[in-house]
Amino acid sequence: MNLETLLALLVSSMLIYSAPLIFTSIGGSFSEHAGIVNVGLEGIMVVGAFSAVVFNLETASVFGEATPWLALLVGGLAGVLFSLLHAVATVHFRADHVVSGTVLNLMAPALTVFLVKVLYNKGQTDNIQESFGRFDFPILSDIPFIGEIFFKNTSIMGYVAIAVSFLAWFVMFKTKFGLRLRSVGEHPQAADTLGINVYMMRYAGVMISGFLGGVGGAVYAQSISVNFSISTIVGPGFIALAAMIFGKWNPVGAMFSSLFFGLSQSLAVIGSQLPLFDKVPAVYLQIAPYVLTIVVLAVFFGKAVAPKAVGVNYIKSK
Repeated sequence: MNLETLLALLVSSMLIYSAPLIFTSIGGSFSEHAGIVNVGLEGIMVVGAFSAVVFNLETASVFGEATPWLALLVGGLAGVLFSLLHAVATVHFRADHVVSGTVLNLMAPALTVFLVKVLYNKGQTDNIQESFGRFDFPILSDIPFIGEIFFKNTSIMGYVAIAVSFLAWFVMFKTKFGLRLRSVGEHPQAADTLGINVYMMRYAGVMISGFLGGVGGAVYAQSISVNFSISTIVGPGFIALAAMIFGKWNPVGAMFSSLFFGLSQSLAVIGSQLPLFDKVPAVYLQIAPYVLTIVVLAVFFGKAVAPKAVGVNYIKSK
């Protein structure tokens, strides 16, 4: 395997596994900048993946190649609705954020697997026929060396996710909405005195995280698993949470962290094809992403500075 082929395999695989993490980690950034800890990203991804796969299976004959893109919206909307449970519990009823998020993570797999058995009378869905697959960028894929590595037989959703990360950074740090959202996560009392509706902004942050988390699950299901079962989403939500912390709650930082974790996940799949990893037992490559997640959290969590009011319930009268 020559260098060009090796790099092309690594980059394309990294983008495929990074895209769901990028969307979900950016969503987590919005929620936590609004002051709401969202450890329920895993559950939101599960609901998004389930909704997208069911929509894909039922409408592929109608929408054809547009089906995966429409399924992204369906997965995102399902994520919004599911995340509202977390928003109501934490904002309205002032529940503990971690407990509420954990409930989402426990509820989502049981609920979706039950619905799969009701709809299809078996433990998993059929494989979808319309998926994102691999993509060649016109003109760019013809560039010598660079085109082969970055723009040929690659993941279009990886590049969409990278573009969304820069858009999210602009919204969060360069717009009035982003300033208000961050003020609510830093000092909600001061924001309230300036006429900012703290409760509304916190709902908005959680709902954005729900939409992007649902999209992340939909991307995962339609580009990696291509079906839905209880083992479709197991771990990516927590890795996305770690990527968000590693990226210091910045959408662009979360994107680069997700690329790092996506690369570690892809090595578990393509490691046997690479000269440096072909002698490494497969089980070590499979556990590597989760070991890296623990190491990153242990090393960087204490150094990362979260929004000051994150996880603190706001009571207007106080």
